[in-house]
Amino acid sequence: MKFGKRLKHQIQETLPEWQDKFLSYKDLKKLVRLISSAPSSSSLEGVSESRKAQLDFIYLLNAEINKFNSFFMDQEEDFIICHKELQQRIPKVIATWGPNGTEPSEVDYIEEMWEIRRDIVNLHGKMVLLENYSNINYIGLAKILKKFDKRTGGLLRLPFIQKVLKQPFFTTDLVSKLVKECENTIDAMFPAVEQEGERREHKGEREDTMVAEQSIFRNTVAALVTMQEMKRGSSTYSEFSLSPLNLVDSDLIQSF
Repeated sequence: MKFGKRLKHQIQETLPEWQDKFLSYKDLKKLVRLISSAPSSSSLEGVSESRKAQLDFIYLLNAEINKFNSFFMDQEEDFIICHKELQQRIPKVIATWGPNGTEPSEVDYIEEMWEIRRDIVNLHGKMVLLENYSNINYIGLAKILKKFDKRTGGLLRLPFIQKVLKQPFFTTDLVSKLVKECENTIDAMFPAVEQEGERREHKGEREDTMVAEQSIFRNTVAALVTMQEMKRGSSTYSEFSLSPLNLVDSDLIQSF
């Protein structure tokens, strides 16, 4: 499948409010075609049209980078705040409704802890989607720049990719760290809660929670599967290639 179709599928599978934040690949591709189909460079008209299209292409590329950075940093900031709040809620619930809490209540304790679990899973899914957002937009930039160089004989890809590698949207170390911390929290805190939950009379509430989690993860898993397929479909490796994705091997994702 061509990248344009892959990207379209990816956008359809992501969160609705994210869909206009991805690479405008189709618009960039149109400009590349316009550049390569301009009249012969021997005419002044041809030189002018080709030059304008190239300038429009570079302008749009830079605008896309700014769009990626703005969206990524806003999401990252929200995730940091949300993660901190979730980590603070756990000891408060234990101190209030836990066995040794100020107001011990098995029902309230389990209910509150399942609420926190659902929120952590929700946050985890969105952060994985943000990592995927970074990856697919990088791949799109590398592919459209390759087309540009091929059609024009230019050498834009290498310097532009070197610039991209320093951009905030490409730097996902902090988000990856938060993703792992969410997985560790789930592993450490919630197996015991699940065992207690199985003894509850109203199991329907817990099942509703699991259905909600599966709905949240549907978009995440679909995005990761698409990324894995894209990487498997590449027969070449170069300095522009991404490192292999290991996110799909996450125990938390596999559980869904």
